[in-house]
Amino acid sequence: MEELDLKELFNIFWERKLEIVLIILICIVVGAVYSYAILKPKYTSYTTLLLTQVTNNNSEDNTSITQTDLTLNSKLVSTYSELIKSNAVLREVIDNLNIQNLNEESLKNSIKVSAVTDTEMIKISVTNENPNYAEIIANKIAEVFSEKIADIYKINNVYVVDKAEVSEIPSNVNHTKDIVIFTFIGIVVACGYVLLVNMLDNTVKTEADIEKITGLKVLASIPDYDTEVKGGKR
Repeated sequence: MEELDLKELFNIFWERKLEIVLIILICIVVGAVYSYAILKPKYTSYTTLLLTQVTNNNSEDNTSITQTDLTLNSKLVSTYSELIKSNAVLREVIDNLNIQNLNEESLKNSIKVSAVTDTEMIKISVTNENPNYAEIIANKIAEVFSEKIADIYKINNVYVVDKAEVSEIPSNVNHTKDIVIFTFIGIVVACGYVLLVNMLDNTVKTEADIEKITGLKVLASIPDYDTEVKGGKR
């Protein structure tokens, strides 16, 4: 495609302004239908765990937390984060809840575990199409995980700071964002359409087009005047 200056480019888009607007409107409608009617809402509940003073199961010593405890907890955060999503924990959660269609793979994909920066805190988020299931699963994971830690490490250093609660607002639905995205897609598609049509259009429109096609100079041109006057006379 020949190089276009800004004026030519503007004229090309201006001539097809109605088609551009139509394409954008179609994309906006598609985006609205997708966001409001097609997209299935999912709900996210989360629970927060804190690694506290390391206390041995067989000891009743309740001395204050030490620097050693803090160092150990800091190192255990990443280990605990992986352990939460382990098959051993997830299988026990599934067995205890007995929720239909809940399996290890789907449960693992619905869980997000993150360590809160510069703290000994772990956040467990569970997303599900049923808000009640999301809350129940999150709390059960925290419970089973705490029991596993006590069993594996023989210590009790996991404290539930925030229990999961039922969320009434979908976490995956943002109507405004969806429509804006589809509007942007419409603009891109419309621009691509106009440029493609212009590239494939080989009709002669200007003197410059004739010169490009024939390689000859245009010596003269006859302007198109409207000679219509009042009374219908020319």
